[in-house]
Amino acid sequence: METKVCQNRKVTDYYPIRRSNRKTKAELKDEEHKHIDDLITNGTEEGMQIKNIEGKGRGVFAVKGFKKGEFVVEYHGDLLELAEAKTREAQYAQDPQTGCYMYYFQYQCKTYCVDATKETSRHGRLINHSKTGNCQTKLHVIDGTPHLILVASRDIKAEEELLYDYGDRSKASILAHPWLKY
Repeated sequence: METKVCQNRKVTDYYPIRRSNRKTKAELKDEEHKHIDDLITNGTEEGMQIKNIEGKGRGVFAVKGFKKGEFVVEYHGDLLELAEAKTREAQYAQDPQTGCYMYYFQYQCKTYCVDATKETSRHGRLINHSKTGNCQTKLHVIDGTPHLILVASRDIKAEEELLYDYGDRSKASILAHPWLKY
């Protein structure tokens, strides 16, 4: 009587091991973060143009479409701590010709401000307000330094004006700038 020896065979005995070349969500997120780091570090601003809007002034318009969640632009300026920001804001208030492009935010339990009042070639400071804007601000950290960026809050088509909610609802601000109501 012959004894048959049962051998357990594995699929890999017949076929080579296939490894997926798909990236994990963490890898994709890390790549996207590094891509945004590069755009911010190099001051790259693509897919936008500045146009004059009658009765409103300058505005920023999309030249290409942006997908929901996609990086649009950095709100670029001097990164200040609260005390320095308040000092500058008081100086700006003394000259009615000087606009105020200061954005306050919290990072690691501390209040910071990006002061974009100084005129530059950067577009982020010129994006106008709307309560129902197509962009939203987001904190983006590079080597421990916070940066404010604007990302698409919905799909944006070419030729659309880029807008975000400034978030200022104080009575004094609305009296001084009635357009903040909309």
